[in-house]
Amino acid sequence: MDVLVTGAAGLIASKTCEFLLKQNIKIVGIDNMNDYYDIKLKEYRLKSLKKSSNFEFHKIDIEDHIALDLLFSRNKIDIVLNLAARAGIRYSIKNPHIYFTTNTIGTLNILEMMKKYKTRKMVLASSSSLYAGQKMPFREDLPVNTPISPYAASKKAAEVLCYSYHYLYGIDVSIVRYFTVYGPAGRPDMSIFRFIKWIAEETPITLFGDGTEARDFTYVDDIANGTIKAMKEVGHEIINLGGGENPIPLSYVVQKIEEYLGKKAIIVHKPLNKAEMKETWADITKANKLLNWKPLIGFDEGLKRCVDWHNDNRELISSINCMSE
Repeated sequence: MDVLVTGAAGLIASKTCEFLLKQNIKIVGIDNMNDYYDIKLKEYRLKSLKKSSNFEFHKIDIEDHIALDLLFSRNKIDIVLNLAARAGIRYSIKNPHIYFTTNTIGTLNILEMMKKYKTRKMVLASSSSLYAGQKMPFREDLPVNTPISPYAASKKAAEVLCYSYHYLYGIDVSIVRYFTVYGPAGRPDMSIFRFIKWIAEETPITLFGDGTEARDFTYVDDIANGTIKAMKEVGHEIINLGGGENPIPLSYVVQKIEEYLGKKAIIVHKPLNKAEMKETWADITKANKLLNWKPLIGFDEGLKRCVDWHNDNRELISSINCMSE
């Protein structure tokens, strides 16, 4: 089985590749290596993957239809894990076009290649951001027709395209809606990376809202395992992958990082952006029943692993510019 993993240098995709390689599965990984955040983190994640003879990497953008055609023509791809995406709600408000060209048109390009080269299965990475305004815990059958950010809208459009290609061409699709993924070597625009780095450096942290805002944090290893389990044939299904705990307030995140680092945070509060959700919480009943999946890493343990990684990689982290907006 040959698997194409898009966005292979990203946090989720690189961990998914790591686990697949342990199963002796051949992976074709692609990533455009854009500079939305520091490319050194992407190179760090790729370094260990490239040691495997079963991992083949190409610097390709999923927006590049011609490059994708050449890639598919030279490889017999059985499954696509489409994990490439422009992420970040606030940044999507400033730069909406790139979110649609990557998240929506990029997905369309891949679906066209799958149709042309008869690739049977796609796993699409989607987002809990689609559930804005819905009653918690969020179930997959809730109507998500009112996205409140360009990011969420681009993900919704990608989901709709996947259904169209499932209906028209029989492509088997698992749409996995991720809930606030975190882990070692995570994105520096995410709160956990920024908070650990800034508290360790005794730099003021930017906290959007009053700290009661809460997320269903999900550790990256659990997300990677759920993504791999979603490779099974399902027809067309939307599946939540979330932490399985009650939503974790950001104030608690800060408190635990202070405890693990032995330092107090200097907090600067800024208003919560109107495109941000106050809370997220996944109902993961379907993932458990359909995929036999449940998260194994609790938040406190996962956060401790992140802090330990930061402590072990201070030279790399000190050179990385964290994005606060």
